[in-house]
Amino acid sequence: MRFCLPVVAALILCACSDNTTETKKAPPPPPQPLTGRQAFQQTYPQAHIWATDCQPLRIRSFNLPDPKSVDGKAGAWEIMYVSQSRAMQRTFSWSAVESEGNLHKGVYGALEQPWHGPTGQAMPFLVQALKIDTPQALETAIKNSAEFLNKNPNPPQVNFILEYTPRYADPAWRVFWGQSISAADWSVFIDASTGAYLGR
Repeated sequence: MRFCLPVVAALILCACSDNTTETKKAPPPPPQPLTGRQAFQQTYPQAHIWATDCQPLRIRSFNLPDPKSVDGKAGAWEIMYVSQSRAMQRTFSWSAVESEGNLHKGVYGALEQPWHGPTGQAMPFLVQALKIDTPQALETAIKNSAEFLNKNPNPPQVNFILEYTPRYADPAWRVFWGQSISAADWSVFIDASTGAYLGR
């Protein structure tokens, strides 16, 4: 009887170990695109560590082959921050995957560069001004782009740029169909604080 107990215990241990080896890990979920505001929220903590007085200067989207952009979400975003106290600017990106164009999965901060204040149209804006996210901006843009969309049932992919310029009282999302602003087939402006349609 004494000899049977160790044998039984050994068999139980073997059975348990066999069950654990058969258990397979679930595959990781596929990469998902984010909205502009979600991407901003991903990058802001690192930007704040870099400079506590950092403010966004520009937010722009990148369309990737996978994950594809959909419903105001994009696979990669780039947010340029500026710091008046440091007189520096620094670009942080968020990407769902590793991709060309120096896009790295997750949040990635590029090297800082000198910044001596606004030199063009774009000015830094308060974080609190970003109340309207890209899905809402896209919805409003579509409602006010019937002329273009009716003539173009298969328009180019949509892109987003958020800037604060003297043209409008608040930062505005520029929603445009095309690879770049200069080559865009159509673009409209949506107030990032109120969601109002501002014009073409």
